[in-house]
Amino acid sequence: MKIRKEIKVGVVFVIATAILIWGLMFLKGLELLKTSRKFYAVYDQVNGLVAANPVSIKGLKVGQVKKLYFDPQNPQKIIVELYILGDYPIAKNSSARIFSSSLLGAPEVEIVPGDSKEMAVSGDTLLSQTEATLGQEVNKQLLPLKTKAESLIGSIDSIATIVQQVLNKNTRDNLVEAIEHVKQALGNIAHTTQNLDTLMGSQRKNLSKIISNVESISSNLKQNNDQITNILSNFSNLSDSLVKAKIPNTIAQVNKAVGDLDLILQKINKGEGSVGQLLNNEQLYKEVEKAARDLNLLLEDIKKNPTKYVKVSVF
Repeated sequence: MKIRKEIKVGVVFVIATAILIWGLMFLKGLELLKTSRKFYAVYDQVNGLVAANPVSIKGLKVGQVKKLYFDPQNPQKIIVELYILGDYPIAKNSSARIFSSSLLGAPEVEIVPGDSKEMAVSGDTLLSQTEATLGQEVNKQLLPLKTKAESLIGSIDSIATIVQQVLNKNTRDNLVEAIEHVKQALGNIAHTTQNLDTLMGSQRKNLSKIISNVESISSNLKQNNDQITNILSNFSNLSDSLVKAKIPNTIAQVNKAVGDLDLILQKINKGEGSVGQLLNNEQLYKEVEKAARDLNLLLEDIKKNPTKYVKVSVF
């Protein structure tokens, strides 16, 4: 029995179509002979995720994204359908995390296993997570720096304006004059330092002698430490004795005696009393002087002529 030509062509076409479909599925990572499961995840945004992007568990590719579409009941949400090959156990509370493996890499979905003992089955909706892209992370880190840089630039601009206003012509002239004065002062200091160096050089021997004398004095003080301690102790005892000697009473008595003497002198100056009369009455002074002179003459005459005044009889 001969097979007709049309049947042969049909069989070859079916086989070629099957091989083509199998090849396409293989290139997409889908194997017809393996167990497959379907899971869902709902996101607010997918960061450029598209169908056919890989799905992995712990870095191992286990499937791919089948399709994405908006939730008919809530258009703000995006439903992602995940096609998982194999029978790897996935906990009920596992998460489907969208991330980018590199700066220029396409986003992927990673199944983060949960710790629930209940396993998810095909058709379940997993928890969703969205990792910020590298560009978003960089922008997030650079945003504070950008803000600070803008603030710094504003501050610098304000400072420049203030400096420009302050440093007018008069201020610049004053600054130049002040700088010249500073230069002169520095020159004077240098000149003084040079003179001081010269003086130190010329007086080095004297300074050496002075230092030697100071060292000798300190050595003598150290050697006579006991004697100095004894002197200080004696001085302390003397001060104690002076405290016990009732110095205030003695000073009071001396002040009283001085006051009495001053009163006597005042009376003498006023001519009160014999001494005062003698010192202040000139007539009395002359009469006393004349009496003293006459008395002196009388005594001299008695010495020369004693018989004149004393008669001696002998019987």
